[in-house]
Amino acid sequence: MSDERQFVDSNIWLYAFIHRPDEVKRHEQARNLIRHSRGITVSEQVIAEVSVNLLKKGMLSELQLGRIVEAFYRRYRVFAPSLETHQTAGKLRGRYCLSYWDSLIVAAALQTNCTILYSEDMQNGLVFDEGLRIVNPLEQLG
Repeated sequence: MSDERQFVDSNIWLYAFIHRPDEVKRHEQARNLIRHSRGITVSEQVIAEVSVNLLKKGMLSELQLGRIVEAFYRRYRVFAPSLETHQTAGKLRGRYCLSYWDSLIVAAALQTNCTILYSEDMQNGLVFDEGLRIVNPLEQLG
């Protein structure tokens, strides 16, 4: 995979962590993407979204979740949102018609100088003026 700075949205992490019989290809694709990517950035928002879903849908214990959260901080660049993040997100919502949560993800990816934002939920191929491109790595899986 690429050595570009990459931001990974919560939906991709969830496919990687949760193995469901009807989503085997998505699970494998997400795991391979993360395993072979360099320069991954996540925000505290993404860690929180992944955590709540792993507790509810993945039925992880607090101990298991704690290990995953610790791994995020050890293995990846973790971004903490600031006032600037929220201000940038507001501008993005107005310009690109993004949802509140998606605008915070995009703002975080821009602030960390990422060039690729992997997400299943946003418009594949959309390029922001600052050079950030949305890539849906699961699109070809249907």
